[in-house]
Amino acid sequence: MIVRFGFVAMSLELYNASPSKTISYTNYAKLTDDRSRLFRLKKLTEENLNNTLRILINAHANGIEVYRITSKLVPLSTHKDVIDWDYTGELSQQFQKIKQYLEETGIRISAHPDHFTVLTSQREEVIEASIRDLIYHDRILSAMGKGSEGKLVLHIGGVYKDKEKAIDIFKSNFSALPQNIKERIILENDDKSYTASETLKLCQELHIPMVFDVHHHLCNPDGLTVEELLGPVFNTWENQSLPPKIHYSTPKSQSSIRSHADYVDSEAFYQFLLKAKKLDKNFDVMLEAKNKDVALLKLMDDLKHYKDIKFIRGAVIEF
Repeated sequence: MIVRFGFVAMSLELYNASPSKTISYTNYAKLTDDRSRLFRLKKLTEENLNNTLRILINAHANGIEVYRITSKLVPLSTHKDVIDWDYTGELSQQFQKIKQYLEETGIRISAHPDHFTVLTSQREEVIEASIRDLIYHDRILSAMGKGSEGKLVLHIGGVYKDKEKAIDIFKSNFSALPQNIKERIILENDDKSYTASETLKLCQELHIPMVFDVHHHLCNPDGLTVEELLGPVFNTWENQSLPPKIHYSTPKSQSSIRSHADYVDSEAFYQFLLKAKKLDKNFDVMLEAKNKDVALLKLMDDLKHYKDIKFIRGAVIEF
């Protein structure tokens, strides 16, 4: 069983390498003309793309093959009152460098649109904003050379006091999406509203791959064990070009169970590996620890104390 590990967006190993540099709409509006506004947006986006490449290079140097890009690469990109500009065209050189590096290294990338991107809302303006955001993410991933293997992680969304109705609205809005965007979407169970089994049922019905978030399942249990869920969840990835992916993090504390800790409890993760081993299928792990790549590298060091874990390269193990 081969397991690869990745981290989210920011590198704490690198100095001044934020891929999410931005400007508030208030400050954007204070700029005197569209030329100044465009210059500011372009400058920030260029820095974010350059830093994304720096992060990818550093990840590869550490043997990390899974990475989630930030949703904030292009500041204010989906704000309806912000100037519309061709960021993938005007910065094609920066996107091309990232594309080439991903092709050379085989690093798996994905994105996770923000919590306001939901397909269960009954408000038309919310759905319109969500679709704008999905189109933006699709555009970014396409510019980086990723087809349907470049996935977008979504939660099902809000319940709005009627879960069955909300799920029906999701189905309707999902079916109306362009095919290329539908092929990118994967669903994740959340820590309050939709359990793993509810998310799995919807994924099976709509033929959407599911990301099993182990931490969220702890916060929002459904009576099923990890062992009972993993097999059906992994099966939703059949006919996909990449292996299943899970999310893993450690609760910050018993009193703050939904918050992510700075690091990952290696013993708890080892116990999870023992459960996953019963399936003996390859999968990828997106770590959602607060300390990003630093937490990932520490977990790799901690796992070296377990004699039945073999390290293939930096953040890739065989169990």
